[in-house]
Amino acid sequence: MLTSKQRAYLRSLANKLDCIFQIGKGGIGEELCLQIGNALEARELIKARVLDNSGYTATEAAEAIAEEIGCEVVSCVGSKFVLYKESKKKKRIEL
Repeated sequence: MLTSKQRAYLRSLANKLDCIFQIGKGGIGEELCLQIGNALEARELIKARVLDNSGYTATEAAEAIAEEIGCEVVSCVGSKFVLYKESKKKKRIEL
């Protein structure tokens, strides 16, 4: 579980990130969760976006993905959300 200071620090790091995933009408499937898991292992912090046709809000999508792959939801703003998971091999972010 992240503290509010850690969450604020991660949000500041996420400001300059681009969205690398989009959740559309295909929804949240096993393949998407696998890809997000791999991206989190490589980067630790990612930003994703929920498209209007997905049927999810950013919060719903972020929580569903976090539960599936065991990561932390850092923030949800508008249609975008930020996820964090400590990397086992390439630890970059020091909390």
